[in-house]
Amino acid sequence: MDMGLCGKTALITGSTKGIGKAIAIELAKEGVNVLINGRNWNEVEQTVKEIKTQFPSTSPLPAAADIADTQQREALFENHPEIDILVNNVGTYEMMQYEYLTDEVWEKYFRTNVLAANGLCKNYLPRMLKNGFGRIVFIASEEAMMPSGLMPHYAMTKSMLLSLSKSLSKMTKGIEVTVNTIMPGPTLSENVHQIITGMFPNEGLSFSEKEMKFMESSLPQSELQRFIKPIEIGRLTTFICSPYASAFKGSPIRMDGGMVPTIF
Repeated sequence: MDMGLCGKTALITGSTKGIGKAIAIELAKEGVNVLINGRNWNEVEQTVKEIKTQFPSTSPLPAAADIADTQQREALFENHPEIDILVNNVGTYEMMQYEYLTDEVWEKYFRTNVLAANGLCKNYLPRMLKNGFGRIVFIASEEAMMPSGLMPHYAMTKSMLLSLSKSLSKMTKGIEVTVNTIMPGPTLSENVHQIITGMFPNEGLSFSEKEMKFMESSLPQSELQRFIKPIEIGRLTTFICSPYASAFKGSPIRMDGGMVPTIF
């Protein structure tokens, strides 16, 4: 299906691996010129080459920067002043007990998961409003609605993104610009794949069997009973970025595999 995005330009933060890379690939499939972002220049360049090889009709570009750093963010704006789509995917997470969370940890998570995304929006949203078209998508988590208690600092920042998305959406009234948040559930990132692969080493299980065993023991509330694939999130994000999704405004969009037990 043609999503009507050919020729658009998209910045996807944290797009050298995992969910971000999957989003970049799915957008590139639709003819979008993707800006690949990450802190490691070599990883950014490699991802650009991969996407260019797969989709030679598009023009992926490197956008290496630590977006949590104000100066690097400003340099990014100078190099790429105009975009049509912004996917705020970058986020840091780690399981930590509440009593061990120092002010420095809280500040780090707020700066990386919230202020960096807000800084990008503050620069690009006014330009989108002026141009009459734009898409901003925040990648949050089911933790935003259903904090597990294992990552209170992370859950707090993801809840903030829901509020920020709704506030910014108010600015798009009557304009073909949308701001939305996607909330994935547990996702099969590269790190998760390695962790699951290393589990149950003496039982001769296939990866899918290990995955199911882990789900049954650790995530029994999941109705999907497998990890969400990054490509699935990439496809949903691509749709939300398309003209076909114009009616989604300020929406919290759940893709949690049934993790959240409530209707709302």
